[in-house]
Amino acid sequence: MYFLVLSMMAIGGANVLIPEMHHQLVEVRGWLSSSEFVSLVALSQAAPGPNVLIVSLLGWKFAGIAGALVATAAMCIPSALTTYLFAGFWQRFQQARWRMVVQGGLVPVTIGLILASGYVLTREADHNWVAYCVTALTAALAVKSKIHPLWMFAAAGILGVFGWI
Repeated sequence: MYFLVLSMMAIGGANVLIPEMHHQLVEVRGWLSSSEFVSLVALSQAAPGPNVLIVSLLGWKFAGIAGALVATAAMCIPSALTTYLFAGFWQRFQQARWRMVVQGGLVPVTIGLILASGYVLTREADHNWVAYCVTALTAALAVKSKIHPLWMFAAAGILGVFGWI
């Protein structure tokens, strides 16, 4: 039921819901530790595929394969059906001013939700000033350079292997 409700709030994808998932599953319900949650998020981002994989991993953690299937279906089906049903209406008003305003208004909402996800993950994963610096440098490089993100992950992984972060 929890993921059914979340599915309708996923403006920008499942990643924007990470702060809410962390709050409910770690802080309120205590079903996971912060480090378990961050590890599952990292695994879902490292795996190829859509960002909704975090939901599958959380479902799997709680109830195995059946939990993964139910959580993923609960997250995907309601929003997919709503999108399908709403698409014709949305397309009909393609040039309408109100549609452009709504779309423009959703951009900062999505960006804010993604930044909130980054904040929660940084707060839970980084435990010293070196880790915070690596996170800030990686974010800056991701925005300002054309370096492939996998190289940044590899560099951060090397720092972690040597115990520097």
